[in-house]
Amino acid sequence: MKLLSRCAVVILTLGCAAFWLGGLVAGEGKVKVGDKAPTLQSVDETGKAWKSTSVLGKKALVLYFYPADFTGGCTKQACGFRDDIEKLHSQGVEVVGVSGDSVKTHQMFKDYNKLNFTLLADEKGALAKVFGIPVNKGGKIQAIDASGSKVEMDRGVTISRYTVVIDKKGVVAAIDQVKDAGGDSKRIAELVKKLDTN
Repeated sequence: MKLLSRCAVVILTLGCAAFWLGGLVAGEGKVKVGDKAPTLQSVDETGKAWKSTSVLGKKALVLYFYPADFTGGCTKQACGFRDDIEKLHSQGVEVVGVSGDSVKTHQMFKDYNKLNFTLLADEKGALAKVFGIPVNKGGKIQAIDASGSKVEMDRGVTISRYTVVIDKKGVVAAIDQVKDAGGDSKRIAELVKKLDTN
């Protein structure tokens, strides 16, 4: 009977561990600073599959999470990264924007602002949840199409403004809530410089 009880405890413990690891892969766990980043997957603004394995181990990866395309703070943040992209690339950094907007809205946002980096459509907030970033309900957004006309689009979820930095070794170096959207790119350039000197 005692042996049976011990077996039950071991099975229960292993079952809980498997559930937790499964949650992490599915985006329900919370990765913290200092943790090895899990493999991340999403869809970019062209509708193509994106995987973090194409970047990690080669470059530092900056995932900046923002609430919505075509809004004031989010446009300033995107344009800041656009304007500083060459400096960030020279530091060995790949920049990726992430929000709960659709692929189509991202495509319009990228074209309208001439963005020179990837945008990921995290419509259910799965990527954000991996890092414990707050995710709220979605809504409507006024996008601007190629002809300059305003188009109402749906947003799956609204993700809080955080920037995640994963170093070249695949370790999470920062998960920061962003107060100054327009200055985020310059803050990240300084942060990456410090990582390189440590």
